[in-house]
Amino acid sequence: MNLVIKGRMRVCEIFASIQGEGRNIGRPTVFVRTSGCNCRCFWCDTPYALEGGKEMTVDEIVSKVNEFNLSSVCITGGEPMIQLESLKDLVKKLKNIGYQISLETNGTVYDEWVFKAVDCVSMDVKPPSSGEKSNLEILKKLAPKDQVKIIIADDKDYDFAKDVLKKTSVEVILQPLGGVNLKRIVDKVMDDRLDVRILPQLHKIIGIK
Repeated sequence: MNLVIKGRMRVCEIFASIQGEGRNIGRPTVFVRTSGCNCRCFWCDTPYALEGGKEMTVDEIVSKVNEFNLSSVCITGGEPMIQLESLKDLVKKLKNIGYQISLETNGTVYDEWVFKAVDCVSMDVKPPSSGEKSNLEILKKLAPKDQVKIIIADDKDYDFAKDVLKKTSVEVILQPLGGVNLKRIVDKVMDDRLDVRILPQLHKIIGIK
């Protein structure tokens, strides 16, 4: 599903901040947040990106990214993969310049070229509390460079995460709903001796975008 014609994307915002989650946590990064999403999670923390946005050419997006003079770019949303053909163009142009690219996706749309081209696919696997479902078959398509993130709101989510661990060999990162209260997850993970990483959402702790 594409929202606009190839070579143009619907963009919510482009800004520079630190990466707040995942294995690159704390790294200065340019964020390209696309508009539109094919999921409606109960606890979505970026509802302003679900609709609207500004239509930009891929060249305009690249030009804006260049203004920040950083080496790392995170393409997020919304859901970038629903603008697939234009996303391919954006990734290609950013890679040609030399940017390191991470792609945040909800795990409902797969494309072999995009998944291989970016430096990290960060697949946000949707747990029961979200009210949505990721395509768990996509887990088989992930490479060692990629990561899985799962929000934990309750015991059902935690049990779901344990099941996901059996389906993937890439690094799995557990994050508490709200991004800051880690202890309950830490206690359960230590009791179960799970091979995961438990991380907060750093940007929420600091109080920045």
